[in-house]
This record gives sequence, structure tokens and C-alpha cells, in this order.
Amino acid sequence: MPFTPYHFGPGLALYAAAPRRIDLASFCAANVLTDVEPLVHIFARQHPVHGFFHGFAGATITAAVTSAAFLAARSWRPDLFRWQAPGPWPVVLGAVLGTWSHVLLDGVMHSNVHPFNPFSDARPFYQPGSGGIVEVGCVAAGIAGVLGLALRRYYRTRRTP
Repeated sequence: MPFTPYHFGPGLALYAAAPRRIDLASFCAANVLTDVEPLVHIFARQHPVHGFFHGFAGATITAAVTSAAFLAARSWRPDLFRWQAPGPWPVVLGAVLGTWSHVLLDGVMHSNVHPFNPFSDARPFYQPGSGGIVEVGCVAAGIAGVLGLALRRYYRTRRTP
């Protein structure tokens, strides 16, 4: 399903683990941008819906575009909830982790994802019937991320006199 929020769960967990190293906004934006491809294919009634940008090569291009857009807009991007990364590398890392995790997660649950396209048609991650497990894992990662952020905030406020 295009624009699924499930992909944001692992990003939230990664961000909670390393908030100064990973930009959550670029992680999420890269995931949404990755799912533009199947959305276009669905509206155009083209199959398969997952194509080049659901492989690591295409995902790397998507991450580069996302990073460039975020870095160009950095001066006016709102710093909601103190999510703005301290430098360019967290933006790049967030976008790369966002697109590559998208390829991996979709590669596990969708039979038409070829992660090594255009170099190979192999589907090494695909596990038939794994959609529910992947979704539960993503939700669990999101919950872990929220709890991690809450604990960080709790301990940070306790240390402040």
C-alpha cells in the first residue's frame, strides 16, 4: 500500500536510538517518495507496481534526491519537536536508512520487489505470507521508538536542575 505509515516505525526506533545521528523527517520523506512509484503504477494500471525505485539502486537515487531537497530547504524547514538534525550527515543517513529499509521491508512481503534490480531479478528477502509479521514488527519498532524518546526526555529533565 503506498504511503504506508508502517515504514515510519523502524525510523522512529532508529531515531530514538541515535537522535543526533539520524534525521527522522528525511527518513519519513524518503519513504513517502519511494512509494510515489507504486502509486503512479496503480493509477496507470501498470504491473508490477513495485519497480526500479524499490531496489537498492533506485532507493539510493531517491535518498540522494531527498537529501538534496532537505539540505537545500534547511534554512526554512520548521524545527518541529527539535527534530532538525545538527548537520548534513544525519539528513543523508536518515534518507538512506529510510529508502533502504523500505526496500528490505517491501522485499520481504511483496513478491514483485527485486532489491538488486537492474543487476539481478533475485528476490532473496521475499517470504510468502509475511505481511502481517512485517507490519507487527514495524508497529513494535514504532512503539519502542516512542518509549525510547519518552525515556530520553524523562532522564534529560531529571538531570536539569
